[in-house]
Amino acid sequence: MQKTIGIIGTGYVGLITGICFAYLGHKVICVDNDKNKIKKLQNGQIPIYEPGLDEILGKFHKNIEFTDDMEKMVSGSDVIFICVGTPSKDDGHIDMSYYRQATVSIAKLLGGYKVIVNKSTVPVGTGAWVDKTIRKKYKGEFSVVSNPEFLREGTAIKDFLEPDKVVIGVEDERAREIMLDIYSSIKAPKFLADIKSAELIKYAHNAFLATKISFINEIANVCEKTGGDVVKIADAMGMDQRIGRSFLNAGIGFGGSCFPKDIDGFIEIADRNKYKFQLLHAVASVNQGQREKFVKKIKKIMRKVNGKTVGIWGLSFKPNTDDVRKSPAIDVIKMLHESNYAIQAYDPVAMENSKKELSGINIKFCQNAYQAAQNADLLALITDWPEFAEIDLANVKNLMRHCYFLDGRNQFDPENMDKMGFNYEGIGRKQIL
Repeated sequence: MQKTIGIIGTGYVGLITGICFAYLGHKVICVDNDKNKIKKLQNGQIPIYEPGLDEILGKFHKNIEFTDDMEKMVSGSDVIFICVGTPSKDDGHIDMSYYRQATVSIAKLLGGYKVIVNKSTVPVGTGAWVDKTIRKKYKGEFSVVSNPEFLREGTAIKDFLEPDKVVIGVEDERAREIMLDIYSSIKAPKFLADIKSAELIKYAHNAFLATKISFINEIANVCEKTGGDVVKIADAMGMDQRIGRSFLNAGIGFGGSCFPKDIDGFIEIADRNKYKFQLLHAVASVNQGQREKFVKKIKKIMRKVNGKTVGIWGLSFKPNTDDVRKSPAIDVIKMLHESNYAIQAYDPVAMENSKKELSGINIKFCQNAYQAAQNADLLALITDWPEFAEIDLANVKNLMRHCYFLDGRNQFDPENMDKMGFNYEGIGRKQIL
């Protein structure tokens, strides 16, 4: 049955959630206090890069409305999803200021029964806080639900519409039936839990996946000391059904807005409850160490050839997104800049966001991958975009001053690169350098 769904926040999670619910046939009202962003969305301009999102909005725009009128959204909605940002502070604590503002606004405007759904990643206990905060200002009926998101940038539409499961933290029957109803078109198991468990489920997912990445990177570091091949090791491990092959790709480490933030957030949750989560401290340390090791490799090669120019392929934290938050490439560039190297970089879609993130740093942003390789003493691949795998490597080799290739994602085969005439090195693989 069609419901009217309100979405607070038109960032990544809010837009994906709102547009996908519109696709499922619900009436959606998205609200944001950024009037400029709302105006663009009203004109069909999506402020994020996510494959296929603009097409869905174009086809189902009649089901979705964008506004800066919070009262209109609250009064007109049956279910309200809070999808505001919860970024990390410098000390690892979660910044809940936007979330608190959204909750207080809802409390002031409520009239009649509503289901308040937390979609943002928040510390355990937030649902109880929302319930308490709203009851101070509103004496009518409402329900609070936790419905964590599991959206991967680049595949978010598929993740929403074809998920492994839908997690619903709910503690009353009325809200349970409404949540099952709005997700009834999605053919995936509905995992019901209490609210606190649901709040922890998202953190547990990302912490485990990040742990797999840091684990295989540690294996890669041992391989570099012993001569093993981490790809062969990961392939063998992946054949074990208890382990699986996903998230066992060694490289320069994870980035983005989720894994680093959620690792810090989970550590902070444990600290606040007087427990030291030693494993996650190690996961974060290994991840940062991969970037530093990568830069050390670059510097070692550059000293060897007396080089000054480094070409960078890839700036986003992963392929198929323009998101550069916590991107390994940004850290690497900043470290290279401190050592006075000339840097020339290219990314298929993340150039504009990178320019903002790297403001004040002397860097040449190139028009294509070939320009980034031209006259470079070393070429470093940091984001494994598909277009790099299809590139004319013979042309790349001819453009470079010295043919040193450092592959931060093991996108290329070492033996093939050797045959092409490159001095190649991957992460935890046979070294040709």
